[in-house]
Amino acid sequence: MMSECEPNETDPVVADDIAPVAAAAAASTTDLNFRSQEPLSTLFDRNTVGSGTNPGVAIRISGSCESVLTELETDGSGEETLLLPCLSGGTSSPRGERQKRTRRNRRSSSSDKDNLTSPGNSSGDFNHFPGDPEFGDIIQRAEQAIEGGVFPERISQGSSGSYFVKDSKGKILGVFKPKSEEPYGHLNPKWTKYFHKLCCPCCFGRGCLIPNQGYLSEVAASLVDTRLGLGVVPKTKAVYLVSETFHYNTIDRAKSRGKKYALEMVPKVGRHFHRVGLPPKLGSFQLFVEGYHEADYWLRRFEAEPLPENIRKQLQSQFERLVILDYVIRNTDRGNDNWLIKYEKPGEGEGEKVSCAIQIAAIDNGLAFPFKHPDEWRAYPFHWACLPQAKVPFSQETRELVLSRLSDMNFVQDLCEDLYELFMADKGFDKTMFERQMSVMRGQVSSLPQALKDNKTPIQLVQMPRVVVERRRTGGQGRVVTLGTAFTQTFHCKRPFFSSW
Repeated sequence: MMSECEPNETDPVVADDIAPVAAAAAASTTDLNFRSQEPLSTLFDRNTVGSGTNPGVAIRISGSCESVLTELETDGSGEETLLLPCLSGGTSSPRGERQKRTRRNRRSSSSDKDNLTSPGNSSGDFNHFPGDPEFGDIIQRAEQAIEGGVFPERISQGSSGSYFVKDSKGKILGVFKPKSEEPYGHLNPKWTKYFHKLCCPCCFGRGCLIPNQGYLSEVAASLVDTRLGLGVVPKTKAVYLVSETFHYNTIDRAKSRGKKYALEMVPKVGRHFHRVGLPPKLGSFQLFVEGYHEADYWLRRFEAEPLPENIRKQLQSQFERLVILDYVIRNTDRGNDNWLIKYEKPGEGEGEKVSCAIQIAAIDNGLAFPFKHPDEWRAYPFHWACLPQAKVPFSQETRELVLSRLSDMNFVQDLCEDLYELFMADKGFDKTMFERQMSVMRGQVSSLPQALKDNKTPIQLVQMPRVVVERRRTGGQGRVVTLGTAFTQTFHCKRPFFSSW
């Protein structure tokens, strides 16, 4: 079984680790001789307003390559390494390898890739969204609010650290889920999962998922939703944010205070720090949707107050899109509390032309994209399979929306390559495990077209044999059906001990 959490990396011995107070005392009595006599220029991110900013704001200071003290630090937080622009140019990265790949009729997806780059790879801001300026503006508003003292608020629900991010007026902009604060992350503020991991490692968690990739799963679910045209996942991207209200360890906070003190008291020492403040956290940022309630809330009301026929059809269509999404990404955590419904009764004069009277939002997609079908203790079923809507065959509208795309192997392969470019940006990326994830997803996709053509219902869809479609290898186990020169289809027969179907 894979390790749920990697051990913390040890901080290298760098200039930032020198006790700021001691450095201040030494500088007050002795003239410090630096290798460069030219004054270093202080470059502030758009996240900062000056050297006197609060410890929760990161500042990067850079100069010539000869005069800057090299610092490749993680500050004990396990976050992505922050590099100076002059030092990062010579390092190899997955992005360089990605540029060597060729692809026929490549669709541009820069908006989903550039935002995963380490902040130190650019000379400006942490977050870059050239393909989506509207999303970039929202992130900028969030950063400005944090600078002004409107900090993200931790959400009490859930088993990980997640936060409501607000603008300067207190309006919620989105939900941020840091990678380091995921259920088995080493900085998870919810102690229950840590206790589960230590005391009952075989009874909790999901052995079919890669640990600490939940933030990428959130972003990937949004990508799949966009590619299929479903429109049920709020826009989600990977971003860097820093805030005092995030969960940091004691070392990070002590370094932040020490660096700030050194910068204020002894500028000659402080200006050599590459970053002043807490380290930025990498995580998923999902736009907040207003006017929605948990599905349980509305489903109970719809039982007591049946919907008009036209609204019922809208709900059914939206529900089928949720089913398609969850089935493709093999969501292992879809309960009626993590998908939302927004219902607005038609007003006077609007009549039958209300097109958005009811909508569904699929949130909390962090426990998807398994590298194998659940086959240990629990099956992790789709809870929507028990609803009355799951007993209705897929509509013609849904078939026209996704059937042609899912039946096209070129489209499926393009989707897998888009996901590859997304997942490979993570420093813990494992190509072998990713290929196993895509084998499960291809298997899910291969079952959908036939189910749609056969006019099956969602409950019949999830009862179909589980399939894994992987690249051809010599030999094989189980019943193997040849699909072509590149892939083979294997029926997964092993089932977990507790299974709902």
